[in-house]
Amino acid sequence: MTSSVDPISLPQKAASNDTEIDREALARLLIEIARNVDPDHRARLEGVPTADPRMETLRQLLVGGEISELSRVTHLLDEPEQLAAAVGGVLPSAASLAPHAQLGEALAPAVERAAQRSIQKNPSTLTDILYPVFLPAIRKSIGEKIDQTFQSLNESLRHIFTWHGLKWRFEAWRTGTSFSEVVLNHSLVYRVEHVFLIHRTSGLLIAHVTAENATSEDPQLISSMLSAIQDFVRDSFNEKEQSGLDTIRFGELRLWSEVGPFATLVAVIRGNPPEELHEIIRDALLRIHEDCSQALEQFDGDSSQLAGVETRLQTCVELQHADSNQGFPWLVVTAVLLVLIPAGGWFFLSWQTGQRWQAYVSRLETQPGIIVAEQKVRGGQFYIAGLRDPLAADPQSLLSGTQVDPARVHSNWQFYQSLEPAFVLKRLTASLAPPDSVRLSIVDDRIVAEGEATAAWISRARAAAQQLSAGGPVFDIARVRDVMSPEERAAERWQAYVSRLETQPGIVVSEQKMRDGQFYIAGLRDPLAVDPQSLLSGTQVDPARVHASWQFYQSLEPVFVLKRLTASLYPTDKVRLSIVNGRIVAEGEAPDTWIDRARAAARQLSAGGPEFDISKVRDVSPDARAAEHWQYYVSRLEAQPGIIVAQQTARGGHFYISGLRDPLAADPQALLSGTEVDPARVHSQWQFYQSLDPKFVVKRLTASLSPPKSVRLSIVQGRIDVVGEAPAGWISRAQAAADQLSADGVVLDVSQLRELNLAELNHLREAIQTTDIFFSSGRVVPGAEQTPVLDRLADQLKEFAQNARKAGVTARFMLTGHSDTTGRETANASISAARAETVRALLNKRGVAPELLQVRGAGTFEPAVPENENSRTGNSTNRRVSITVNLE
Repeated sequence: MTSSVDPISLPQKAASNDTEIDREALARLLIEIARNVDPDHRARLEGVPTADPRMETLRQLLVGGEISELSRVTHLLDEPEQLAAAVGGVLPSAASLAPHAQLGEALAPAVERAAQRSIQKNPSTLTDILYPVFLPAIRKSIGEKIDQTFQSLNESLRHIFTWHGLKWRFEAWRTGTSFSEVVLNHSLVYRVEHVFLIHRTSGLLIAHVTAENATSEDPQLISSMLSAIQDFVRDSFNEKEQSGLDTIRFGELRLWSEVGPFATLVAVIRGNPPEELHEIIRDALLRIHEDCSQALEQFDGDSSQLAGVETRLQTCVELQHADSNQGFPWLVVTAVLLVLIPAGGWFFLSWQTGQRWQAYVSRLETQPGIIVAEQKVRGGQFYIAGLRDPLAADPQSLLSGTQVDPARVHSNWQFYQSLEPAFVLKRLTASLAPPDSVRLSIVDDRIVAEGEATAAWISRARAAAQQLSAGGPVFDIARVRDVMSPEERAAERWQAYVSRLETQPGIVVSEQKMRDGQFYIAGLRDPLAVDPQSLLSGTQVDPARVHASWQFYQSLEPVFVLKRLTASLYPTDKVRLSIVNGRIVAEGEAPDTWIDRARAAARQLSAGGPEFDISKVRDVSPDARAAEHWQYYVSRLEAQPGIIVAQQTARGGHFYISGLRDPLAADPQALLSGTEVDPARVHSQWQFYQSLDPKFVVKRLTASLSPPKSVRLSIVQGRIDVVGEAPAGWISRAQAAADQLSADGVVLDVSQLRELNLAELNHLREAIQTTDIFFSSGRVVPGAEQTPVLDRLADQLKEFAQNARKAGVTARFMLTGHSDTTGRETANASISAARAETVRALLNKRGVAPELLQVRGAGTFEPAVPENENSRTGNSTNRRVSITVNLE
């Protein structure tokens, strides 16, 4: 590479008169300089002689410093680390002095490539950078959307059943918009009265716009107070610099704040604004920053460069919405009246008709001999039912004067006989037909007969008095005197004789009468019965006037049947026939032939006659002995508790038996021993069932309830008594068993049970139940710090279970998992159950029996600390597993 060097020209200077310049020396000096400055000239000047040493000295004097600096720069360029350090020292100053457009264009490609490579290599870096910026904005947007939804829902519910709501629903149908939008359009009345634009860093007021007729104090003072409130809240609660107050509400006034990069826009709104107004205010703030970003950033109190800001703010102040006043809704009122007047008229007529019907029912209820059982009104028709005495007033006739339409009345009356004294008097008068000398009247709710009458009428009256229903009035005939004639005396004596005959066994009087002073009687008579003629003695009835006609028959009276059996069977001396409770019983020993004849006689007895029981007559034949032994075995079985013999027969020398047997009852096969019955000839078929015999019930209760050693079950007079001490849980189970058995007729008395005193276990129980296993957020396995707690808890559970067994009870431990309110409820429920399962596994690993541990997940429904009071403490405390001790 060659370089061209411009020829060095020295200024020409005239030689002084005293000294002449040596031109040759000067030429050599210049050549030497050329050799040192440009090595290329050294080759071309090889033929030129070198200068003398003085030239070297002169060279050092003239360009020595530049040569040293040039050597240092060359060395600096050859060392990358020193070059980087040197450039880094001057780069910030160079970047600040360079024009922004040129610097951006120069650095943009390199920065873009560096950022792209960094994101591709580690995307989480960009996520961590953008997270603090985007998360508040997303949270705020979601919160505003939720507020907007709830605002729409609240307004819709508040007006849904009002006249305005009906009118707005019609408007929504007519315009094709949703009902909630129409409600918000009419109900959200607001007005933006003030808008403040405040510098975010200094808190200085940039601009202030006020709506017409709106009043306020000093805007600068208001701006300072708002900035002070923002700083106070941020400093008091350690909020981030980017966050700020969003809404302040005081009465009808609302202050909505929107924060920008350099300024904060605060709108003072009167009324109930919609949530969409946030977007309008935020859009205005965004446009202000787009137009005046640099001026806002460099704002120092001078608003001259922000003249166009007030125009933007004025658009916010002009925002308002007032409900249209369309005047009084005459059309709606008229329509409502057109509906209400007929409805009111119909309601009044219905009420009036109901009142008239109730008056009629009340009138019926006061009538004697009428009982109203049911009355109702349905579909404009009236229905009534009850009881009515035929002598009572006609219910249909009582409708007159009540203005109730008889065609709409449907009645259903059942006849009965009232016990009212007036009705009883009428019936007695009609049935007894008292003579003129007898007067019937009502005295103190009693029917009194007074006067004179024949004995026959008095007898009829006396019989009528006895036949009156219990609870009815008393029929007193004590004041009626008897005026009996001789014929009546004879008739009375005849009736006494007939009554005597009717009481005689073996005599049935079918007909008897008196005519022309003669007495006629006919009927049936057993030949073994007493002679009717002999019974006339002592009756004062003339036997010559009695005409009797008797037909012989065999009476079924046990006495007569016994006489005939004795006469026909000729029982041996070892057989005795007797009457026991209307049955004829034969007892003793007899041969099988006599027993067969007795059985045939028993079968031939007429239906309705006494039973002839020969079961107590023993057969003296071998087969009879076997049958007797079999009956003894059957009787023995029937006496056994828990065994019910349903059927038993002997046929062809074999015995067959079937029935029900409790599994806890005695074995029927074992009972055959000692009965002399051949087991090979016995064929049995038993169905299992559960007997209610107290012995078996006690055995089943002992197996199901597993009573502790301190409890004793015993049977006292057919009742099962439970005495002793037991835990409350076991007592509850015993009480449930008693309630269940009471439905089957078995009495289980648990009143003597006392709750077991577990004072020694209560201290350990409280220690266990106050222990909680805590978890980190979202984790189902406890941390290492919970290991000592789990070790101590496992030892306590094993000790408690062992002491409970010594006390005769069983301990159960319920592990309940809990979670905080972070996340979805379904996920929290799953996490809580998983935490309980994890603790059970860890306790089982530490030696706690798995059958003693029960688990369940409570989710967020049983918090130890309410999270709305102290969210951070509540979250950590509620992520736990608690233990509950139960004794059985």
